[in-house]
Amino acid sequence: MHHEASLIATISMSLLFAFGGGWIASKLKLPPLVGYLLAGIAVGPFTPGFVADSGLAQQLAEIGVILLMFGVGLHFSVRELWAVRWIALPGAVAQIAVATTIGAVLASVWGWSLPAGLVFGLALSVASTVVLLRALEERNAVQTLNGSIAVGWLIVEDLATVIALVLLPPLAAAINAPQGAADLADILPALGMTLAKVALFIAIVLIGGRRVVPWILDQIAKQGSRELFTLAVLALALGIAYLSSALFGVSFALGAFFAGVVMSESDLSHQATADSMPLKEAFAVLFFVSVGMLFDPSILLEEPLAVLAVLAVIIVGKSLAAFAIVLLFRYPVSTALIVSASLAQIGEFSFILAALGLSLGLLPPEGQAYILAGALLSIALNPLLFWAIGPLERWLRAHPRLLALIERSGQDRLADLPPAPSDNGRRDHAVIVGFGRVGRTVAQAFDSARIPYVVIEQNRQLVTALRGEGLPVLYGDASVPGVLDKADIGRARLLVVAIPDGFQVRQVVAIARTTTPELDIVARTHSEHERDYLLRQGVGLAVMGEHQLALAMTDYALDGFTASQRHADADRDDAALAS
Repeated sequence: MHHEASLIATISMSLLFAFGGGWIASKLKLPPLVGYLLAGIAVGPFTPGFVADSGLAQQLAEIGVILLMFGVGLHFSVRELWAVRWIALPGAVAQIAVATTIGAVLASVWGWSLPAGLVFGLALSVASTVVLLRALEERNAVQTLNGSIAVGWLIVEDLATVIALVLLPPLAAAINAPQGAADLADILPALGMTLAKVALFIAIVLIGGRRVVPWILDQIAKQGSRELFTLAVLALALGIAYLSSALFGVSFALGAFFAGVVMSESDLSHQATADSMPLKEAFAVLFFVSVGMLFDPSILLEEPLAVLAVLAVIIVGKSLAAFAIVLLFRYPVSTALIVSASLAQIGEFSFILAALGLSLGLLPPEGQAYILAGALLSIALNPLLFWAIGPLERWLRAHPRLLALIERSGQDRLADLPPAPSDNGRRDHAVIVGFGRVGRTVAQAFDSARIPYVVIEQNRQLVTALRGEGLPVLYGDASVPGVLDKADIGRARLLVVAIPDGFQVRQVVAIARTTTPELDIVARTHSEHERDYLLRQGVGLAVMGEHQLALAMTDYALDGFTASQRHADADRDDAALAS
């Protein structure tokens, strides 16, 4: 093959194999990411057949990293993170510390140095946002409290990874100094200089970039050329990433991340996301293929115990640590199980950390191989872990004493309602399950109509705030037997199930029907199938948001057409009379 054609061959064959691998993975109900990694193995030097140019693949992968981090910055939401900060921030930091420690201990058993162990453990501690979002979307749980906590948790992990990407180069330079001394006196100056450069870069980007970048996008959008707008988005993303490295010594990844953050300030950020998505997805695929090219499948046969140990750290160690941390913050078992399953895999940021650690001489080559093997296996097994949440949660509910011991619900003052306003207790009231946007709107209507109600909510901070406002709120999961009883469901007139999780809605309705068969129920749903099921269970009204939205739009459109037709008929009548 001619040398000048190697770039075309590498891109075309990598995408072709990735397409086939992704399609097969999707058919097997696995994340396409697994197929992309397998495609990389297929075109890599360790398997027969076509071998792609690994040098070119690594440069293409750099563009993939830039666009991946740019996408993370575009979707970074301070508001979403702030809403779950009390659990996501300390929880993620504690879980990263525990997982990194476990990985470092495992590395020390293999005789690796402490820096190698820390890089290895850190790579095992961060989960894939791509894999998590796919799993939550399949369960329709992205907008639930549990989904928000899991996503916020991973945002903190992403930020921690960004910080690690910044700190590793100066640390490696000090550790690998010619004299071999890696004491504090060597590390601090390099670390301080790097942090100063990073702080200057961030200040310039956040202060100046938040004004300049949205203004540039706005000016380009006024030209009316979508092609020029897309070019502007990509030029800004790649340009800021490159200049941040050339001028401030900041990694491409960090520069791209903050390029996305400042671009998210623009009203055109959604258009920027949509226009850059195809190229971002294509180069992200090439990144995963390039990672797969580095993996030698023979390690599964030569070092099976080491691979199993890495997989145990990812699936067992991280999950148990997250499970314990969530329960420590007094959240229910359902939240702990969701977060644990969400973190039981590693992905794109682990690959970036492993590649950087290898290039800096901190991580041995077998460390990257173990990380790749752990990623492939954990991503493939992750759907099974999410499937196991339901049976495990039902088993725990079948053992109420064990559940109460794990959740410490018997010692929680928020798990019981304040005293009733009258000596006769509460009766003929409504029970609202969930106090998000839907539940809050319903409560405001009840306040206006002077209808008494009780709220059941899983967000502890929200429960505390609402208690401070004097509202009758109790903390708990209404899909757990006994929680509805604490809201005096037996004497209630109406149950409003305003939570978005379809599985929990079913559980709440089933428990309410068992407790109070004649109770009137209105429930929120997201599909025709779920709506039909709830109606068969005797729910008075099952509201599907998309259905109600379509009806409202149809009513408006029909009214508009009817009014237009009346005006047209009147104009014709006037014209006929005039003639």
